[in-house]
Amino acid sequence: MKFLSTLLLTVLAATLNATTFADDIAVKGNMVYTSAGEPIENGVVIIRDGKIAAVGQDLDITEGMETISANVVTPGLIDAHTVVGMAGYLNQQHDQDQLETSAAIQPELRAIDAYNTREPLVEWLRKHGVTTIHTGHGPGEIISGQTMIAKTVGDTVAEATINSQTMMAATLGDSALVSGSDKKRKSPGTKGKVAAMFRNQLIAAKNYSAKIEAAEDDDDKEAPPRDLKLEAMVSVLNGDMPLLITANRHNDIMTALRIAKEFDIKVILDSASEAYLLIDEIKAAGVPVVIHPQMSRPVSDKENVTYTTAQKLIEAGIPVAFQSGYESYVPKTRVVLFEAAMTLPYGMDYQDALNAITINAAKILGIDDQVGSIEVGKDGDLALFDGDLFEWTSHVVGTVIGGEVVSDSVK
Repeated sequence: MKFLSTLLLTVLAATLNATTFADDIAVKGNMVYTSAGEPIENGVVIIRDGKIAAVGQDLDITEGMETISANVVTPGLIDAHTVVGMAGYLNQQHDQDQLETSAAIQPELRAIDAYNTREPLVEWLRKHGVTTIHTGHGPGEIISGQTMIAKTVGDTVAEATINSQTMMAATLGDSALVSGSDKKRKSPGTKGKVAAMFRNQLIAAKNYSAKIEAAEDDDDKEAPPRDLKLEAMVSVLNGDMPLLITANRHNDIMTALRIAKEFDIKVILDSASEAYLLIDEIKAAGVPVVIHPQMSRPVSDKENVTYTTAQKLIEAGIPVAFQSGYESYVPKTRVVLFEAAMTLPYGMDYQDALNAITINAAKILGIDDQVGSIEVGKDGDLALFDGDLFEWTSHVVGTVIGGEVVSDSVK
C-alpha cells in the first residue's frame, strides 16, 4: 500500500506541474464511486469546461488532455452544516462571526456579509476533499441568522457562493436559554418562552406580509415600513428559506415538528441527538435530518448522542446528511469524512455513509442538480484518495473543483 500511495502521489504531482488548471481533465480511478449507481472499477471521469462530460470505463482520452490517477475517486464531499468561514481557526474575537449574542432573534443577519473565503479552515477542508459547505450563523440563539452555500475555493465571496440565502438557523434547546452571569439580558429563561418568542416572530411576519399584500391591492392602504427581520421571516413563511432548527432532546424535536405543522413551513432538523426516539414522528412529518457530528461531546442536551442514530433514520427512509457542526471552543471544525467513517463499525452501510456526505447532503440542501454525484452535466468536483476513503490510514491526494485541481496535499 505504501508503494502504491507513493506512486500515485508521484503521478499526481507530475500532472499538476504540467497543467494544473487545464480546461479539460481526465481522472482515472481503480474504483470510482459515483453516488449515482454502482461503483465503477477502473473508471474514468472526463471533465470539460468545469463540468462532467463523461464517466465510465475505457473512455477515449483526448491526446494532450491532463490525466490524473488515484486509487479511489468520489464526488467532492459536502459538509451539510458548518460555521467555517464565519468561525476562524484563531478562536479570537476578531475571527468569530458565527454567533451574535446581543439579541435572541436576529433573522436579518446574512452569512454572506461575514463569510471569509480566505479563512485557513476553508483551505483545511478543501485539502480533505470537501468541495461544498453549507455554512452560516450557528446555533445558540432562538433565530441566529441566515446560512449560505459555498464552494471551498474563490478569492471573494462572490466567486465562492452557490446560494447566498439558503436556510434560517434556529435553536430550540438548552443553548437558546439565557444563562450565566455574563449574560446582560434576561430572556428567554425557559423552553416555553423560547417557543413563544419563536411563534411570535412567525406571527409578526405573517401580519407584515398581509399588510404588504393589502397595500398592493388597495391604493388607499399604506404599506408598512421595511423591516429586515420580518422580510427574512416572510421568506421562511413563503417556503423560500427553510428553517434549520437545532434541537437535540426529544421534547425540543417535537416542538420543532409542531411549529412546522402549525405554520406550514419547511423545516430541517439539525443535530437531533435523540431522533432515534421519534423516528415515526419525524418520518410522518417528512423532515430530513442533518445529524450531529458523530464525535460530538456528549454534554448538555447532546448527552445522548449515539453512533447508530444516522443508520436508524436511514433505514426508516428519512433523508440524512452528516455535518461538521459547531462548538464554541475547539475543534473549530471537524471533517465530515471522519464523522461518516465513525458510523461504519456500528453497522452503517458503506454506500449510505458516502451518500450522506455527497448526494443525500446535496438533496437536503437543494443543490443535487449541480453537485453531489459524478454524473454528466454536474460540476467537476471530485475527491481523490490513495486508499479506502473511510480507512484512517488513507489520504486525500487530490481535490478537484470545477475541473481544476485545487489541492494535492496529504497533510
